[in-house]
Amino acid sequence: MMVTLHDVDILARTLFGEARGEYGRSEGGLSALIAVANVVMNRMSEKSWYGATIAAVCLKPWQFSCWNRADPNYVIIKERIIDHPIFTICQGVAEAVAAGQWPDITKGSNHYHTAEMVRPPDWAREQDPILRIGRHLFYRLPGNRSS
Repeated sequence: MMVTLHDVDILARTLFGEARGEYGRSEGGLSALIAVANVVMNRMSEKSWYGATIAAVCLKPWQFSCWNRADPNYVIIKERIIDHPIFTICQGVAEAVAAGQWPDITKGSNHYHTAEMVRPPDWAREQDPILRIGRHLFYRLPGNRSS
């Protein structure tokens, strides 16, 4: 698999937009960032409608909320340069996971959502999460479902 600098940058921005708040928490930490990256890689490896590249998976409409224009994180992650210490950590995680240097800690998960949602997404109903990392619940769903 050919991973470009663009792929790594988009993955780092996705991690920052989706899970930066987990980094400083004892029950989330670095593992929360790795887990979100694992979901991206798992979706890409399915060779399905999610996308054939890391960037395509991350930017697929309505899949990662931080890329939705109405999400408050969108403006932050669209900036040319993100000047934040946690973004530097997200870049390191993105590089390592994209290079296959870290294992999949999500047990093959291809979906997740925050455990703090009042009403879980439709796709999560009648599904049991595989695990919880920080404030996120992770799932391995068959077929091509949107998150």
